[in-house]
Amino acid sequence: MVPAVNGDWLIRGRDGRLGAYAPSGEAVHCRAERRPGGDWLPPRKAGGGQRLLPGIAVGQGADGYAHLVAWRPTPNGEAGLVHSTHFRPHLAPMDWLPIGHPDKKGERTGTPAVAVDAEGRAHLFVRNRGKGVQTTNQKERGGWNGWHDLQGSRVHEELVAVTGESGRVEVYATNPDGILRWYQREPGARPVAADPLPVPVAPGSLSALPTSKEHTTLFFADAEGTLYAWRPDGDPVALITAAGPGPVAVLRCALDGHDCTLLAQRSSSGRVAFAAYPTEQEGAGIWWTESGPRLPMGSRVALAEDAEGRVVAATATPDGELRVARQKDEPGLALAAWQVI
Repeated sequence: MVPAVNGDWLIRGRDGRLGAYAPSGEAVHCRAERRPGGDWLPPRKAGGGQRLLPGIAVGQGADGYAHLVAWRPTPNGEAGLVHSTHFRPHLAPMDWLPIGHPDKKGERTGTPAVAVDAEGRAHLFVRNRGKGVQTTNQKERGGWNGWHDLQGSRVHEELVAVTGESGRVEVYATNPDGILRWYQREPGARPVAADPLPVPVAPGSLSALPTSKEHTTLFFADAEGTLYAWRPDGDPVALITAAGPGPVAVLRCALDGHDCTLLAQRSSSGRVAFAAYPTEQEGAGIWWTESGPRLPMGSRVALAEDAEGRVVAATATPDGELRVARQKDEPGLALAAWQVI
């Protein structure tokens, strides 16, 4: 199953407005707050009138700009990757511009993943025809560099790209043997392969979150549904039974003055389940609390902080209904009623 959006589809722009991205038919639509914390503007199509194939990637830089990548159909049943930059959530994104194909030409090969480095340059990762990982990145003065093969074998469809607090980019993938990781040794360098992690992992269950200046924490589930947290200098730690299938939405935030990692996921009941624990203290204990209405299968969950530092949770159903719940001015993670946007 092709994921609707790979990356954080609910983001806060540099002007404080929240924006949300959702595929719709052969296009991508974006929504934005009219003002920070206010009502939402009607949806608008991203990138002009080009037809797109299912699945988009979203990455955001420290400058607040969002980078969108998608596949578009090309002649003879083939496909190519395209990119758009979105500078402000309430403005229209730039037109889709071609990037190319990891194998020069051919059909769609996998879901793209995007991360943006400290200089504001997008780094694109995608599975190639041989089921390895291919990458390219933006040049300093516009355009894209040539494709580079990061190797890897039997890589599954979904990749996860993330920029650490150091500004260095990492990408994670899974294959039948476990988890693969590539990372930059220094800013601007080409990612290199780290030692793989030989663990059983459910494909499509990865999500990643920078949790300190030194570390990114990767979250994944095994085939039995146990959710794990892993940092490359240690062993995976079992957290809790996953609330449902797919990746968890993750956010680092302050709860009652404590640095916490917040997880959210559509549960098996259809409602949104939340859990939090002190950041990088996986042994502190964690449990799920459900909220909101029951959502259909295929619904997506996202987390962000608004301009006032409040946690905002959002859900998007396959038919495009967007709901938002915002943290109340109360201890803990108390959410106001879910609002249909």
